[in-house]
Amino acid sequence: MTSPCSARLQLDENLQLMQAGSLMRKVKSRSWKKQRYFKLQEDCMTIWYNSKKTGNTKSTFSISDIETVREGHQSEVLQSIADEFKPELCFTIVFHGRRANLDLVANTPEDAQCWIQGLEKLIETVTNMDQKDLLDQWICDWFQKADKNKDGRMNFKEVQDLLKMMNVDMSEHHAYRLFQMADKSESGTLEGEEFVLFYKALTQRDEVLKIFQDFSKDGKKLTLLEFVDFLQQGQLEEEITEEIAMDLIAHYEPSDTAKKLHAMSIDGFLIYLCSPEGSIFNVAHEQLCQDMTQPLCHYFISSSHNTYLMEDQIRGQSSIEGYIRALKRGCRCVEVDTWDGPNGEPVVYHGRTFTSKILFKDVISAIDKYAFRVSDYPVILSLENHCGVEQQDVIAQHLKSILGNKLVTSTLDGRIPVCLPSPDELRGKILLKGKKVGRLEDSQEEQPDDSLGEVSEEEENVEVEEERNEDKKRAKKSKERLSQELSDCVIYCKSVPFVSFQHSRSHYTLYEMSSVTEYKARKLVREPGNDFVQHNAWQLMRVYPTGLRTDSSNYNPQDMWNVGCQMAALNFQTAGVEMDLNDGLFRQNACCGYVLKPSFMRHVETTFNPDQPQGTEGYSPVNLSILVISAQQLPKVENKKEGSIVDPLVRVEIFGAPVDQTKQETKYIENNGFNPMWYETLHFKIHVPELALVRFVVEDYDKTSRNDFVGQYTLPFKSIKSGYRHIHLLSRDGTKIPPASLFVHVRVADASQPEQDT
Repeated sequence: MTSPCSARLQLDENLQLMQAGSLMRKVKSRSWKKQRYFKLQEDCMTIWYNSKKTGNTKSTFSISDIETVREGHQSEVLQSIADEFKPELCFTIVFHGRRANLDLVANTPEDAQCWIQGLEKLIETVTNMDQKDLLDQWICDWFQKADKNKDGRMNFKEVQDLLKMMNVDMSEHHAYRLFQMADKSESGTLEGEEFVLFYKALTQRDEVLKIFQDFSKDGKKLTLLEFVDFLQQGQLEEEITEEIAMDLIAHYEPSDTAKKLHAMSIDGFLIYLCSPEGSIFNVAHEQLCQDMTQPLCHYFISSSHNTYLMEDQIRGQSSIEGYIRALKRGCRCVEVDTWDGPNGEPVVYHGRTFTSKILFKDVISAIDKYAFRVSDYPVILSLENHCGVEQQDVIAQHLKSILGNKLVTSTLDGRIPVCLPSPDELRGKILLKGKKVGRLEDSQEEQPDDSLGEVSEEEENVEVEEERNEDKKRAKKSKERLSQELSDCVIYCKSVPFVSFQHSRSHYTLYEMSSVTEYKARKLVREPGNDFVQHNAWQLMRVYPTGLRTDSSNYNPQDMWNVGCQMAALNFQTAGVEMDLNDGLFRQNACCGYVLKPSFMRHVETTFNPDQPQGTEGYSPVNLSILVISAQQLPKVENKKEGSIVDPLVRVEIFGAPVDQTKQETKYIENNGFNPMWYETLHFKIHVPELALVRFVVEDYDKTSRNDFVGQYTLPFKSIKSGYRHIHLLSRDGTKIPPASLFVHVRVADASQPEQDT
């Protein structure tokens, strides 16, 4: 059976050599280098490799698992053996998600180029696959797995084994009936198109066919006007025209005959529903769609804690890969912990622990290279400085020499700012967040036309005066151990200790900011009133995990976003609900790492209080109804015994203001991970839709122990599209797991209006 990938490709010399196989060294460290035999399978989608010695231990990975290929010594592992192997022999395969890189050394430069160019061609082909190609590829993958004797055909026993692998619990009688129906040649086996026929019978979407027939007069096609009716009534699209409907038909209808009639067949209808336009996530929000000209403090900013760590906080590996991965996920605030290192070179690691060390200059080189690969908007370098003055000077020199004019070393207009610059003004720039000697005014020649309106010393009360004296002592102490050269690199993000909201208003300026632990932040969240929200309307605030989280676990960032904290720094290396929320929030606005805060959180006189949102001007709660219809091709649960089939349930979780935090779930369906159906409606009232995130979770029900995770998808409530929508599920790691999806109907209504039935 030919895979869509191999069908699209012309087998050039590189791919033919890859299919013949090559012996290469797999490298894990300077001391671990072992020969492995690598081979591209005939489907052009799978790489197979094994140990040269035994020939028994086999491993495989899919081309769709690969994010990119790096040529030469572009990983720490390959850099460590640079004296042993020339760069033209070396390359690194980088996988999606948190999977470790694969570092390889070829025997000849020609072999290396063959694999580098071949893999790049295959990655490009897979990246350009549409939904139909992905589904066809999935069919082909299953055929390859089930065809045990590799004769290119499947007998009924192999089909039965396949059904178990695919999460299908079906009676032998029904399975045999489908098998006979597909076996057109009556050979007792299925091959090529016969298997596709069998698969299509297996995957017929009765629930989609029902919707199609509800809008189709003849039950065979949707005319242009019928499709317009579906888009208006079924998809609840308000601004639909015949032209838009015709564009959708032209794009998704596979039949040329139907296209000429401006009609849509059931196949085109299903392809549309599975496409990005049929997704629950609003495709308009995949583009840059927010005002990027407001001050930095008016945005939520994707932020990482201890970015250099790949694992736990005590013995974990420090690596520049941590920075590369975070930046490629759209992170815009990364943390660098610097300590005095040997040979006058500062190092980065989690101080006073057993975590490994990396050179500061290597970290900055990686940031320089990857900072603006996925987003043009500014990167904030949060510097945790533990170095002596001499190595602080080295830090400053590395920052300036490596980053060049990307590093902001003066205010944009040479004047003291009266408001923070916007992400738009700072495109392609890197800001240093750290301690600074004295005030910004001391290093700027010109003064602004308008005074900042600071309270004079005479007007301050005794308590504030005492606090100011303490500040002076602190400043003097820091001045003694702060390098002037490094201090001068801090412009818009001067680190200051947080004392109280009143103290910040009286003593600090808008270019100063504080970092507090999650524990301190939670304490401030619990304080009555809305001082925290008002504070975050004019000054930046960064929250980071408590030091007790030695396992690199995370706190719930939603609690911090609810009060307007711009930087809720998380351990990006740790998968879980918290990173799902972070990925969900920053999925919008082109994944650029900046999300504009709601208007009621952007002015210092705001009355918004997340604990009592009803009192806010413009309060507009909504009712959200989600009809959970079905799921498709759910993956098997890892580490479950072979042959076990998923018992799926769907849970919908709302994260947002405290009054909105809730969850509801469907019943579980026994033994059906392939095409379970629920037809259950879940109802929610959301008081602050602007802050709400909605998380869809599928779990495998287990009555004796905790349910097992199957897949999830998280998105901002404001990015949800109403109507019949597919939700393309993600793994625990946040990577795609096609074609696993949920099918739902979504309706949103003003909470003051009575809900209508779906």
